Amino acid sequence: MIFRKIISILDSKDKKTIFYLLLLSTFVSIVELLGVGVILPFLDIVGNPDSLEAKGHYKFIYSFFDFNDRTLFIIYFGVFLAFFYIFRGSLNLYYIYRLEKFALGKMRSMALRLLENYMNIDYGEFTKRNSSIFSKVIVIETFNLTNMMRALLLSVSEVLVLIFIYSAMMYVNYKITTSLTIFLLLVVFIFIKTISKKLKDSGVSRELHQRDYYEIINSTMGNFKFIKLYSENDRILKKFSDSSFLFIKANISAAFLTHFPRLFLETVAFVLITLSITATAWLTEGRVAEHLPTISFFVFGMYRLMPSINRILTGYNTILFNLRSLDIVHADLFYNSESLGSDYISFKDKISTRNVGFSYDKKNNVILNANLEICKNDKIAIIGRSGSGKSTFVDMIIGLHKPDTGNISVDGVTLTSQNIKSFRKKIGYVPQDLYLFDGNIKDNIVFGAVYDEKKLKDVLEKVDMLDFLNTSHNGIYTSVGEGGMQLSGGQKQRIAVARALYTEPEILVLDEATSSLDEDTERKIIDQIYNIGSKLTIIMITHKMSSIGRCNKIYTLTDGRLEQIK
Repeated sequence: MIFRKIISILDSKDKKTIFYLLLLSTFVSIVELLGVGVILPFLDIVGNPDSLEAKGHYKFIYSFFDFNDRTLFIIYFGVFLAFFYIFRGSLNLYYIYRLEKFALGKMRSMALRLLENYMNIDYGEFTKRNSSIFSKVIVIETFNLTNMMRALLLSVSEVLVLIFIYSAMMYVNYKITTSLTIFLLLVVFIFIKTISKKLKDSGVSRELHQRDYYEIINSTMGNFKFIKLYSENDRILKKFSDSSFLFIKANISAAFLTHFPRLFLETVAFVLITLSITATAWLTEGRVAEHLPTISFFVFGMYRLMPSINRILTGYNTILFNLRSLDIVHADLFYNSESLGSDYISFKDKISTRNVGFSYDKKNNVILNANLEICKNDKIAIIGRSGSGKSTFVDMIIGLHKPDTGNISVDGVTLTSQNIKSFRKKIGYVPQDLYLFDGNIKDNIVFGAVYDEKKLKDVLEKVDMLDFLNTSHNGIYTSVGEGGMQLSGGQKQRIAVARALYTEPEILVLDEATSSLDEDTERKIIDQIYNIGSKLTIIMITHKMSSIGRCNKIYTLTDGRLEQIK
């Protein structure tokens, strides 16, 4: 199940890279085996130079290279080993570089895919989810999943090293190797049954409390004015303290449990090596030198084997700890996002809704059999008390919600997933509370569209902002502060109108756009909108009668039912 999910999030290029990394790790493992294996003959020759002419395989190499000086051969052998270990180290560094390049590149591509998925998510589903969760998944869960994939690939590499070195140790002395194997398998079994289970539980706890961690930070920064006004610091700090404590506790537990196998295995390795040499000395009555090559081989073998076993266990624990990240990222990467076509739709005559109905939970209807016609250049208002469904109804008209019943058509063509993208581009939307990011006026108005300075200054002039910015501030590069904190309410709404107009829409939607403004500012902005939008179709959502005097059609929405009153 884990491998299936990981494979499903890899593209063809990723799979080729992983295949290359597996081949490279196999080669690294062979080099690691040779790194341990060449020690035995080198120590044998250094300890007993006569073996160069006494042992067949040594004698063959000695004669083949036409050596006649044993000391010179040992020097050349030593220099060769030095260069070999330099090559071994360089190869390992290259493998780590390629592994990190793949892992971090994959983290970037997953974050990009997630952001794309979230941008294409159905609007109704988006409103049900907490925005802080999107940030957490893109930033934290992709990072954790990258650690998991890195650990998996490193574990595979270390398994190969273990197999090769273990096979060589069995060949040299199967009795000693078998005894070590039984002991190490017992240690690994205990680790898996105890530490690994606790790490998996810590991973679930980490994700749960980290979610609260992010949510509290986001809600605090987003409601900073209210917090300052009502002095809610202690309550929020207490909530954050509790959440962060549990989050940190899970990570402390994971860090401790992850390092424990390494320290334990290193201790065991040194104890075994010491006891083995001591036992050899006792059993051979002090003639350790005769068994020095074999002892040295096992010492170097254990020296290389223990880190491999530790990395495998650490990798296994890392996989378990970050398993929840795989589930989350996999689910969001394959979430059924909107699939929109590129069919063009024109708006030259009218928009019609026919018996449109909608509900959020499929039980309680928000809109019931609504019928409406919006002719080109109409100025219409939809009024009603707060929560009556005005915004929901208009969200259906502009293609953000799909009606449960009935249909919406433009010039007689029904809006579908094939043409809705084209229709949405005709919409200019002005919300009640525009989110302005911490940047300048230019960037907040252009907001991802193609920058055109002439068009930008034109829309700023239309909303009566250009002269003010040029004379009192830094022009279009005036900073707005996060959330537009450096602007007044009227200025923020003018920026909202300018952003909507910058896209050159055919339909302008005002969703309670002036409800939070004083009457004088509201009247000025409304007059500007009507003057600017003389050739635009305007749909106004409001509960204030003072805003709708110049509308040629007025509708009320009560208990889900739409009624025309003008």
